[in-house]
Amino acid sequence: MKNQNNLFSLNKKTIIITGGAGLIGAAFCRVCAENGAKVVIADTNLRGGKKLVEKIKKETGNKNIVFSRCDITSEASIKSLIKFVLKKFNKIDGLINNAYPRNKNYGRKFEDVTYKDFCENVNTHLGGYFLMTKETARIMKKQKSGNIIFMGSIYGFSAPKFEIYEGTHMTMPIEYAAIKGGIINLTKYLASYFGPYGIRVNAISPGGVSDNQPESFVKKYVRYVKLAPRRMTMQEDISGVLLFLLSDAAAYITGQNIVVDGGWTL
Repeated sequence: MKNQNNLFSLNKKTIIITGGAGLIGAAFCRVCAENGAKVVIADTNLRGGKKLVEKIKKETGNKNIVFSRCDITSEASIKSLIKFVLKKFNKIDGLINNAYPRNKNYGRKFEDVTYKDFCENVNTHLGGYFLMTKETARIMKKQKSGNIIFMGSIYGFSAPKFEIYEGTHMTMPIEYAAIKGGIINLTKYLASYFGPYGIRVNAISPGGVSDNQPESFVKKYVRYVKLAPRRMTMQEDISGVLLFLLSDAAAYITGQNIVVDGGWTL
């Protein structure tokens, strides 16, 4: 039996985090670095990504943190990223599909969403996850090992409570529901498909993540949270689950959707 003290170590593991320079992505990069991983921050935000590299190196003392610009909707960009990672670290142990691509019209109410915008947003987000996973899995199949994690959402399996958005500029976009529902089922499909190659595939579905939302929205949102203290989901809540799924502690877990919402969907 493995030493329990080392179960959650990511030492010597190479982890790619798409959307790594974003709100949740930055927390993911940090927890991976803190636990010894070689971290590849893959994002279209060149300035933010490079700044984050230096910040995490300074905070964690882990020097194996790199940035590579990557657009998950571009096959050429993804192949360039994978080539870079293999040259730098020789292997890919984990892929975290966390990027959040969307067009300028994303976030409109249902009546205002055009067919073109709906298709474009589903294609870039869900399609981008498919493309990123397809190219990365080629390497993992050769290695006969790998760990793929998708970012789902509570809105991938439960209906929105539209009343919490009343009085704000916010809504729950129809594209988001379609995308996240697709991601959760894609997780199960790929877990079954890649299982014989020793590749694990899981999803994390957080509740609403705290990000300076209007006070009126937060007050209504937390009424549905069952766990005290009632609050929105924090980045640290999600990164703890991520660490577990990436580690050897979860070595026999695949095809699962881990919900992190304080009981909001109960």
